[in-house]
Amino acid sequence: MFERDESPETAILVHINFDSDKEREDLEELELLVDSAGVTRLGVLTGNRASPQAKLFIGSGKVDELAVMVQMLQADVVIFNHRLTASQERNLERIINCRVLNRTGLILDIFAQRARTHEGKLQVELAQLRHLSTRLVGGRAELGRQKGGIGLRGPGEMQLETDRRLLRERIKLIQQRLDKVARQREQGRRARKRTETPTLSLVGYTNAGKSTLFNRLTDADVYAADQLFATLDPTLRKLELPDAGECVLADTVGFIRHLPHDLIAAFKATLQETRDATLLLHVVDYADERMQDNIAEVNSVLKQIGADEVPVLMVFNKIDKLDDTPARLELNDAGMPCAVWLSAQKNQGIEYLLEALNQLLAGVLVEHRLILPHTASKLRSRLYALNGVVDETFGEQGEFVVDIRLQQADWQRLLKQEEEPLERFISDELLDKVTFINQKDGETNGLE
Repeated sequence: MFERDESPETAILVHINFDSDKEREDLEELELLVDSAGVTRLGVLTGNRASPQAKLFIGSGKVDELAVMVQMLQADVVIFNHRLTASQERNLERIINCRVLNRTGLILDIFAQRARTHEGKLQVELAQLRHLSTRLVGGRAELGRQKGGIGLRGPGEMQLETDRRLLRERIKLIQQRLDKVARQREQGRRARKRTETPTLSLVGYTNAGKSTLFNRLTDADVYAADQLFATLDPTLRKLELPDAGECVLADTVGFIRHLPHDLIAAFKATLQETRDATLLLHVVDYADERMQDNIAEVNSVLKQIGADEVPVLMVFNKIDKLDDTPARLELNDAGMPCAVWLSAQKNQGIEYLLEALNQLLAGVLVEHRLILPHTASKLRSRLYALNGVVDETFGEQGEFVVDIRLQQADWQRLLKQEEEPLERFISDELLDKVTFINQKDGETNGLE
């Protein structure tokens, strides 16, 4: 599934401008995708249409022009900057005598190159098989025959049916393995929730600089390059903040326009880190002319995966490419950080980001109901010293029933100071959300 020919493939790109915004794509982005895939561009065929043609996607005249280009340039593949149906791909291949790849197939190929961990390879293979299952047809006569004769008697099904059955079985097996990975990730998330460890998730459009920023904050050596989808496998690292204490920073795969649904489904376990994060760091390429469109696309994907309710800190990266943009920190009406301008590559403005994270995460309130025996009087006195006791009653056995509300940093310090784990005293379910407070006046700032 992941083996590739050593010699680079050559391709002709096809980009059609449609009147509808829904069908419109970006030619420059296609060129970046092709470069990221390691494919050599031989030429570009462009055109204008009101809407796609049902049989060939493009008009018959453009198909003839494309066939001439393929023959003259001896291209290995024709890449469309659009989503084609299986029948459109077959019809085009039959006429131009060349392999046809659409935008989704190109993205899947890039993901296959980037996958390095076992989980990443499984996710990519699952997406590829789901994509292939809709394109598996009896293109040759032998695929429609039942085997028979001496030594050729098969299971009583056509070759096409056998291929489809094997695909379904492989998809089922991969899904079972990914479910096991998802359960293991869920155990890690539950452990972080029990200790109330905040999780920061880097999200953003592909090639916005997330991995470079991740390496800058955590001194990690995650692969970072000026190309689309340089990061595929998620990476988690600890980050120590002066006021907020210890937190976990997650580097995730970048988003792109019209992200294939097969990819979203295959990367469900990975994207769960984003849904369960305490705070999202939305990294934006501030020097990109399509910045606003990229922000809107990321917000759309976050909504698809159910992460649109998670608090967000905007991080505008790559300001070093613009001469008149200084590093700075912006506060909202409640006096809390809402946006940071920096350059991760040039190490400019990182201190503003750390300051913003300190303010936001130090303002996270932890609320629990603790059942404390008489032997835990020292812990009870510490809670009162921190002004963290909201209410206190007595249980049937004379134990202390204490409702607490503490800032995240204070709770973290208590966890480290106590010799015995505090989780055994917690009687309530962990909160589904966190509350950010304005440290200047103690009121909530609305980022719940």
